Amino acid sequence: MTGDTFDLIACGVGGQGVVLMCNAVGEACALADMKAISGEMHGLAQRSGSVFIHQRIGERALAPLVPYGEADVILALEPMEALRHLHYLAPGGLVITNTHLVHPPGETNALATKQAEGYIEYDTVMSTIREAGARVIEIDALELANRAGNALTENVVMVGALAASAGFPVAKEAMLEGVKAIVPPKAVAVNEKAFESGYAACRKAQ
Repeated sequence: MTGDTFDLIACGVGGQGVVLMCNAVGEACALADMKAISGEMHGLAQRSGSVFIHQRIGERALAPLVPYGEADVILALEPMEALRHLHYLAPGGLVITNTHLVHPPGETNALATKQAEGYIEYDTVMSTIREAGARVIEIDALELANRAGNALTENVVMVGALAASAGFPVAKEAMLEGVKAIVPPKAVAVNEKAFESGYAACRKAQ
């Protein structure tokens, strides 16, 4: 944390539920009577483009945007997006990333028509992030979401992982209640399973 503020960059691609992920964090902060402010950046979200959100938690959070080099955590639903936003991370900061690469549509087309040799590999992305000095926790959110019962809960798996990360200022109970508050009633049970699996995976990885 920078002073009394916890700074978070959440990122992914359109359709993964980055906004819901941060709404859950915001709802949890409200339930815990903690100040939180956000700034959303959507890009070409509806075309699998980059989506990232600045979120700042704490009484001294006076503006929504995290300055370069000051984020405590990058929470990434897609590894390339973690790399893309790495310049926001504080020295020695933490990257919590999903392990599932999402290929851009243009790249997929180029691969299918043999106009490209291949997409960047996951190991290359992660080695670059580590070489920059970041601490890293890798979460197979898609696998955990499938085990919970719905692949669409990848984002809630990552919320659970964030809740378990060292230094995160919002209690697990508030984070889980934040998730329950924003998902449809019929989906509460599967999302609770997803949250708990992400929480357990992050605790194990630390």
